[in-house]
Parts: sequence; C-alpha cells; structure tokens
Amino acid sequence: MAVSARPRAVRGSGVTAPLGFSAGVGCADIRGDGSGRPDLALVVSELPAAAAGVFTSNRVKAAPVVVSQLHLKRGLARALVANSGNANACTGSRGLADALRMVQRAAEVVDCAPGEVLVASTGVIGRPLPIERVEAAIEGAGAQLQPGGGHPAAEAIMTTDTHPKEAEAHFELEGRSYQVGGMAKGSGMIHPDMATLLAFVATDASASPELLGELLREGVRGSFNTISVDGDTSTNDCCLALANGARGGPQLEPGSRGAGLLGEALARVLEELAEQVVGDGEGATRTFSVLVTGAASDGEAMLAARTVTASPLVKAAVHGGDPNWGRVLAAVGRSGAALALDRCRLTIAGQLLFANGQAVEAELERLAQALLQPRVEIEMDLGVGEARALARGCDLSAEYVRVNADYST
Repeated sequence: MAVSARPRAVRGSGVTAPLGFSAGVGCADIRGDGSGRPDLALVVSELPAAAAGVFTSNRVKAAPVVVSQLHLKRGLARALVANSGNANACTGSRGLADALRMVQRAAEVVDCAPGEVLVASTGVIGRPLPIERVEAAIEGAGAQLQPGGGHPAAEAIMTTDTHPKEAEAHFELEGRSYQVGGMAKGSGMIHPDMATLLAFVATDASASPELLGELLREGVRGSFNTISVDGDTSTNDCCLALANGARGGPQLEPGSRGAGLLGEALARVLEELAEQVVGDGEGATRTFSVLVTGAASDGEAMLAARTVTASPLVKAAVHGGDPNWGRVLAAVGRSGAALALDRCRLTIAGQLLFANGQAVEAELERLAQALLQPRVEIEMDLGVGEARALARGCDLSAEYVRVNADYST
C-alpha cells in the first residue's frame, strides 16, 4: 500500500509524528485570566528543514505573517513558535518588534539563526503582546521539548476551538515509510483564501523548498480553501510546512513518483484538518458539503459552491432542519457563476428538488429530517459545462453569536 487509506486523527503525535520533530508548550497567561493553560507552542526540527508557507489574502496582515513571509525567502527553517490569545495584529511597530523578539528567543533556545524560525499568532486583534511573559514561555517550551509533544502543542494554539485538531498519513517508497503529520486551530473567522486558521505540517521526507511549496499550495486549494464558517478571512492565517529528510533516502524530485506520494499524503492530512476545523465551527451542530458540477470552469464551480457555504440563509436552514431549498438555488444564482436554469439540477441529501427549470415533487418532511443529520450533502448541476468543485461549511446557530459577542471581553 503506497499511502494510508485515510489520515487518522491522532493523540500524542500529530505534527511530531514524523521522525526528527519535537514540540514543547509554555504558559504566558496571554489572556490575563490566570488559568495557567498553555498558550504557546514551540515545534523544532533536529535537522535544517525545507520550509514553505501559504498565508492570508487579507491586506491587513499581522506582524507574524510579515516576519514569516520574510524568513521563508531562505526556504529553510529549524523551528516555528506560535501563541494563542493574542493576534499581534494592527499593533504597529511594537507588534513587529514583538514578533522579532519571539523569533530571537526561540532561536536562542533552539541554537539556530533567527532567520530559521517561523512565527505565528492567533487571538484578539489590536492588543500588544505581554512580550516578557511570552519570552519566558518560549524558554519553558524549549525546556520540555519531546518527540511526543504534538498533542499538547495542538491544545496550546486553540482559541475558541472546542478540541485540538491533528492528523497524520504515511507513504512507502523504496523500503522506507515516510510520515506526514499536522496540527491546526480554527473555529471562527473561517473563509477561503485562506480559511482562517493556523496550520502546521511536517514530514520526514526530503524535498526542496520549491517542491514543498508547490505541493502545499495544491493541498491548501483542495482543503483549507474549500471551507467556510462565517465568511470572514483573518489577518493571521498561515499554513506552514517543514520537510527535514530525517527518514533518509534521496531528495524527492518534481514529477517523480515519490513527489506524487508526498503530495497525496500531504493533501490527505490537510483535508482531514480542514474537515476538523469546519466541524468545530463556532456554535456548529452539523456540517454540510456543496458539490457543484456542470460548471463552465473550475473557478466558477468553486465560486458557486463557496457562495452557498457562506450564505447565512442556507446555514440557518441547515441548523433548523428547514427544507427551504430555494435558498440554495438563490445563492448559486447570485454567485456570478454561469448557469442554464432549464438544465440545472439540485439535490439535497439524495433527494432531487429542482430540475428542468422547476420544482420537483419531494417529501419535504423526509428532507427536514435529513437536514438534522450530522453531515448534509448538497449537489448542484449548473448545466453549462464539465467543471466541478467541492466546498464545505457548517450551520449557523445562536451559539455563534454568543461566542463572538463576548470574544474580546
């Protein structure tokens, strides 16, 4: 078997599942609540690793995003440090200085160059970091680095998440079994390009920064850029990947079988993490997928699918088990994607509801019950081409409003 059938949610390994990676956590009391919960994670590679990243498309970028983008120009990294509870965004020159202080302290702990450290933050926007406590937490995290530290690290980066998100996959090549592992956080402010989150993936395979970046971008397109919780894209989104080659074997070359296997395993980990993120959407009680077919182009198919997953009316209908399928059709119609109404077909939970330009007689009571299942599938054929795309979303509940009404207070 070349690649495991599906990545599996893991406890105790995650981003440290690949050989040569360790993680530690620290507590900086960034939220100021005295809870003592870890709010900082440090992930370290024993060997210099090829590094790549994908970042938010928001023009308001947090200081850690700016620093990590700059450091990735080298294509190599030894460590990444991430905190929760404070986004270090819209914090001016102090925020940039604080991000650099995090990098410097992590470099001292790991004994590497500051340019070999990537940094990420998540939490409330516009507040300065308690940087002295953060620096002390980085030292504490460095003192407890361990190969099995992936799960505590995944917990430390959570904000409104209700549980940590981890996944791993493996692939076999020339007698070696290579691991890909990852962790992510995300629950609100989730929308494509990128979906709002922090995600970190690692592998013990050897790849160039260029190949790793190509595979990461492709994997993100099919995973994090297909999900939506609330239509908001954050200032801090990033997905960082490290490949340290600790398992041995030659460097994987673009277009080779090994590169294809690494890409497939990486994609599966990212897809699993994306599913966990949307399933943990703030206040969410169920998730739904939107498969758009018959589109004029892949871009238009994704545009239509994303418009449905981001529609508050559709999300509310899914939450309430309301078989108001017209909301789906209306969302597709306003998406900007081309369609031929007389050839469109809409199916929800296996029931055909619209075809040939008109409603199809359906058992709406059965549809209402189907909408109350943990996962709902929506399919829409636009009738104008062969392109398709899949997007994922979650329902909209009163709990979402409660969580975000009280988020900074």
